[in-house]
Amino acid sequence: MPHPTRILTAAAVLAATVAVTGQPAAATSAHTPATLVQKVTGPDSPNDTWGRWNVKATDLGIMWDNGSGQVLTAFGDTFGDAWVGPGGGGLGPGDANWRSNVLLRSTDTNLADGMSFASAVTGADGRAREVVPGLHQGNDAGGEVTKIPTAGIAVGSRQYMSFMSVRHWGVPGQWDTNYARIAYSDDNGVTWVTSGTPTWNNPSGTNRFQQQAFVRNGGYVYVYGTPSGRTGSLYLARVPEAQVLTQSAYRYWDGAAWVTAESAAVAIVAGPVSELSVRFDAFSGKWLMMYLRGEDIVLRAATSPTGAWGTPQIAVSSADYPGLYGGFFHPWSANGQLYFLMSQWNPYNVYLMKVSINTAGQIVKPNLVGDPSFERGALNGSGTGGFWACTGNCGIDNARWGYSGDRNAFARYNSGWHDVHQTVPVAANTTYQLTGFLRTSPNSDNGFFGVRTTANAVISEANFRAVGPWTRFTVTFNSGARTSVVVYAGVWTDHGDIWVQLDDFSLSAV
Repeated sequence: MPHPTRILTAAAVLAATVAVTGQPAAATSAHTPATLVQKVTGPDSPNDTWGRWNVKATDLGIMWDNGSGQVLTAFGDTFGDAWVGPGGGGLGPGDANWRSNVLLRSTDTNLADGMSFASAVTGADGRAREVVPGLHQGNDAGGEVTKIPTAGIAVGSRQYMSFMSVRHWGVPGQWDTNYARIAYSDDNGVTWVTSGTPTWNNPSGTNRFQQQAFVRNGGYVYVYGTPSGRTGSLYLARVPEAQVLTQSAYRYWDGAAWVTAESAAVAIVAGPVSELSVRFDAFSGKWLMMYLRGEDIVLRAATSPTGAWGTPQIAVSSADYPGLYGGFFHPWSANGQLYFLMSQWNPYNVYLMKVSINTAGQIVKPNLVGDPSFERGALNGSGTGGFWACTGNCGIDNARWGYSGDRNAFARYNSGWHDVHQTVPVAANTTYQLTGFLRTSPNSDNGFFGVRTTANAVISEANFRAVGPWTRFTVTFNSGARTSVVVYAGVWTDHGDIWVQLDDFSLSAV
């Protein structure tokens, strides 16, 4: 961190003071039931946010329905051309274009193949600009480093966004805030008013509403809050939706009633709770929350906004996605398919994920593939028990080449067939979908992605040739009488030095 009396270049200040909210903790061994659908920001994203709006690296992804056919998405600290990673502080020479927050808009209703962005709030240069400007003072200056959005909601045509003013980034998972405040916009997010709006000051570092999540229900906006950092518990307030800008109208849940005193608010979920998203889910009739709990993203359900909240269910494990954080619901999730945005510290970008639930709010139809992102480095000779195996020459790269995280699998040689495969237990007579991401050398001319029997008979597969950027492949099949299948991807390498890279596999029931 910079010394207060030291004069630093702009790039050095950025590198020293940028948020560390996503730095990885030690991984757990939990399984990840969620499926990675798409990288939505940065290099390798079909959205080309870097080329279109100079959003090369960013985090979070707070989403809400604007009430007129769009989903608005507010991202946190954002960087341009000079970002090289890992993390938010990984900056090289050139224009970092550090913005505390940016806002992108989406009209995409088909989330099964990803989330596309149609527009952004931009400056005169066409690049995404800060919508609520941060002061960008040094991390040890005692002022404000950045303004990070934490929640958004629309009431009528007015947009509301909560943000936290960060004073200091500490060790991973700890930071200090000056205050949380609600901003509002009457022009679909182009301009925001922050003067005279509800504010939760934090002089002692103990205020309970520094990070917020909004839910609009029954004429109220429910405001879920946690203290700054990642270790605090969860508290609840609500306000009539017509009085969001009147701070005296907020009432706080004291465990039995809604009261005027914020100090009377009681914890409705014990910590650690951080980077929270909450929704009322019409499919299940449950209130659902998703948040970072320690090292993993979890999902919980309740029958009322105050709880009691059910047992945490791990949705994404940090063993598979190191440095993960967030877990923000897409407001157009429906019919038991929960889509959400997840950030990773490395590569400091955002991914659309999906998990299925039943009417009890329990996770069902999980991803059955072990080590789906190859981050565990799980290779053995048989490809069973959640491990991958090789046919011919293959392995796991550990050079920050992955579609997500650092690692990915590869197969490479100059003659014969080479693949990566895993035997996965399945239920008989069930329809499944296999998805995965791959890219190849330019001279690749005959590769296959698919499912075969344990006796090596093909059940269903997709043929590929030269694949440039990371591309998602999908195969659907019925298991028939089988109780296990082999998922694989590989290439014939009889026409020169040919390679394929693989990442983020999923096999789940349809």
